[in-house]
Amino acid sequence: MPEGDTVWRTARRLDQALAGRPLTGCDLRVPRLATVDLAGRQVMDVTSRGKHLLTRLEGGLTLHSHLRMDGAWQLYDPGERWRGGPLHQVRAILSTAERTAVGYRLPVLELLRTTDEDRAVGHLGPDLLGPDWDPHEALHRLFADPARPLGEALLDQRNLAGIGNVYKSELCFLVRVSPWLPVGQVPSPERLVALAKRLLEANKARPARITTAESRADRRLWVYGRAGKPCLRCGTPVRMEQGRADKERSTYWCPACQPGPTITEPPAN
Repeated sequence: MPEGDTVWRTARRLDQALAGRPLTGCDLRVPRLATVDLAGRQVMDVTSRGKHLLTRLEGGLTLHSHLRMDGAWQLYDPGERWRGGPLHQVRAILSTAERTAVGYRLPVLELLRTTDEDRAVGHLGPDLLGPDWDPHEALHRLFADPARPLGEALLDQRNLAGIGNVYKSELCFLVRVSPWLPVGQVPSPERLVALAKRLLEANKARPARITTAESRADRRLWVYGRAGKPCLRCGTPVRMEQGRADKERSTYWCPACQPGPTITEPPAN
């Protein structure tokens, strides 16, 4: 599940492999970029902004990509077999003399002027893993609509950038509130924002995401992916609800540890 920590780690790997080196090959396999050839341009840097990736190139160009649910960038040595998926899923190939970066299943791939990056990422709130992180601004944005359900507000990248379904469910569990509780009723909101920052920072360099402080594969997360299994805190079966507007937006929670409204039960007035 590509969330802010995954995208940060991807940007770091791409930056270490490509930055400071000229491209020896470029193949962008989306119709509007099919004739674009960036070969010969030096890669200046690769950075993340929330869930977005920005590959900046010599000459003031930026290749903007987004992983969404199942996109990925993989790195290969010359002559190494590509293993990220079938060739028809390849959307971008960026090669240097030493490494080849291959973008699979990228739902967003566009070329921008570096000075126009705000067109792609200017709407985002403070980045939990970025140099622009501002907990006060994040708190202001997150609680600007007091009636909005907490889980929905956490997923809105305009509030704070980097949280996806996993962290949404885990954060709501850790602060012991229902994901459908209106944000205006969340106790100690400063703690929620600080915890979000701490979790992503702790996981950004880990190959496996952990929120419980346990490394066993079946105990790394409190509730996410544990539908029907006993809550690690109280033993109550964890529940899962699919989002109505987006079936991929699943929410996991413990009804005993997280009392409050559910998706079918609105909050009491």
